[in-house]
Amino acid sequence: MFKHTTVLLEETVSGLAPHDNGIYVDATFGGGGHTRELLSRFKGGQVIAFDQDDQALINGRELLEHDPTFADAKRVTLVKANFRVLREELAQLNIQHVDGIMYDLGVSSPQLDEQQRGFSYRLEAPLDMRMNQDQALTANTIVNEWSFQDLRRIIERYGEERFAKQIARAIERERDIKPIQTTTELAEIIKNAIPAATRRTGGHPAKRTFQAIRIAVNDELGALQDSLDEAVELLAVGGRLSVITFQSLEDRIVKQTMKKNSEIDIPAGLPIIPPELQPRLKLVNRKPITPSEAELAVNHRAHSAKLRIAEKMKL
Repeated sequence: MFKHTTVLLEETVSGLAPHDNGIYVDATFGGGGHTRELLSRFKGGQVIAFDQDDQALINGRELLEHDPTFADAKRVTLVKANFRVLREELAQLNIQHVDGIMYDLGVSSPQLDEQQRGFSYRLEAPLDMRMNQDQALTANTIVNEWSFQDLRRIIERYGEERFAKQIARAIERERDIKPIQTTTELAEIIKNAIPAATRRTGGHPAKRTFQAIRIAVNDELGALQDSLDEAVELLAVGGRLSVITFQSLEDRIVKQTMKKNSEIDIPAGLPIIPPELQPRLKLVNRKPITPSEAELAVNHRAHSAKLRIAEKMKL
């Protein structure tokens, strides 16, 4: 079973301000926690739930069959797709606008804990890291075939790792001897490339590089930007966008997208703002919402979570 402790559950769903007969999108269905809570908040209407992970969709079908909250299967439509194609998939369902869209970004607990998926630097597994197991590109391809320059670039940019050059060079040296095959083998190479004094602080030395490779495998930042741009278009007036991020690169994209759509340049001396100059979004919370002490006490993976909410003001 795909079991995942949902982060910022109450805050995310309440942030959508759900109403009866609305149409909502869960862009990252995962274990179904946010969708389950959302279904309990309104009558009629429906939730379109996206996920590209086969196991999450298998779990979703089981929930539709056995979980009382999902008893009316007509209220939930499961879509196997990356959330970067929201508009295309919704158009196939004859949906042009929706009343709310929510995202719970990052890697889910089952993906981290399932050894063979290769997301964890602590568990020995093949170098995979695919969220969509149908795609061709894997971590093995990146680690063993991408150039030194490309490795350094992604480790520096997506991992914000100051020893990116040393790590990329160490990977290059090792794969010239033999292909790097497993997560633990890669983690050891990364650890040895980082100065010993640095390794003693700041968590596992492979954490940032594994994040970088995972982001590159799944084009996570590109997909997020594409999806948010579509989400702004898809929201009906009064519709809301709730987005949970877990690292600074994601949060920066969300913050900048919401800011860009919620600010306008007002000509000097303009007595009133005409409708055509009104911003498309209004920020519901100026500062990100973070987990409470009570939530942090029971879910250590919630520590870096940030929630941003915005409302659509005009089409």
